[in-house]
Amino acid sequence: MTTVPAEEADQTAAGATALREVLPAFPAGSALPARGLLRLPGVYRPQADTCLLASAVRRARVPVGARALDLCTGTGALAIALARAGAESVLAVDLSRRALVSAWVNAALRGLPVRVRQGGLLAAAGGGPYDVVVTNPPYVPVPAERPRPDRRCDAGTDGRAVLDPLCEGAPALVAPGGFLLLVQSVMSGVDRSVRLLTAAGLRPRIVARAMVPFGPVLSGRTDFLEQSGLVAPQVRKEELVVLRADR
Repeated sequence: MTTVPAEEADQTAAGATALREVLPAFPAGSALPARGLLRLPGVYRPQADTCLLASAVRRARVPVGARALDLCTGTGALAIALARAGAESVLAVDLSRRALVSAWVNAALRGLPVRVRQGGLLAAAGGGPYDVVVTNPPYVPVPAERPRPDRRCDAGTDGRAVLDPLCEGAPALVAPGGFLLLVQSVMSGVDRSVRLLTAAGLRPRIVARAMVPFGPVLSGRTDFLEQSGLVAPQVRKEELVVLRADR
C-alpha cells in the first residue's frame, strides 16, 4: 500500500483535487514506465531522458526487496519503474510540492510502495543509504543573465549546478553493493561526472545512449549553446547518456 508521511498529507490532499493534466498515452513498447500519468502544472513532463533512464532501470536487475530512491522525481515515473522492477520500498524526493503530489497520486493509483519527501540531496541522504538510486536531475546549461531559471531543468551556465554535488555526494546515497543510475546530456560533461563518481569511490560506466532532437528548451537557446561551445553550429540534436555507478 502506498503511504505518504503525515506532514505531507495536507499538501497531498489539497493537490490531488487540483490535478488537471493527464499525460497522453505513450505508444506500445515505449520505455516510459506508466501510461496516463497525472501531472500538476509546472511539474517536469516525462521526456526522452525519462524513457532512456526507465529502460536502464528495467535492464539493471533491481534486487527484489531493495530500498530505492528516485531523486528529482517529477511525476514519479521512475519511482514507478523502480517499484515495478522489484524494489520493496521507494522514496521519491523533489523540491517541488506539486511534483510530490503528482508522484504520490500516480503511485497510489497503481498500488505501488512509494513514499514522498520534499527536499534535495540532503533530504534524500537523510533516508539513506539505498540499494538503488535513480535520478534525472536538472542538467541543461542556461545563460547567466536569464532572470528566472527553470529549476526543473536549468543547472547553471555549464549544466553542472546539480550534477557536481550529486556526484560528489553519491556515497551518502548509495549503500555498499548498491548502484546509482543517472541520466544527463553529453553537453553537460559526462567525463566530469565519471571523474567525480570515481573520486567518490564508485565505479561508473555508460550503460545507455540516445541521440534526440532539441526540445523547446534547447531550441530556445541555440545561440547561447553555440557561443559557449556546447554544441557545434547548426547542430540541433543532443546525446543523452545513462551512467551506472556501482559502490
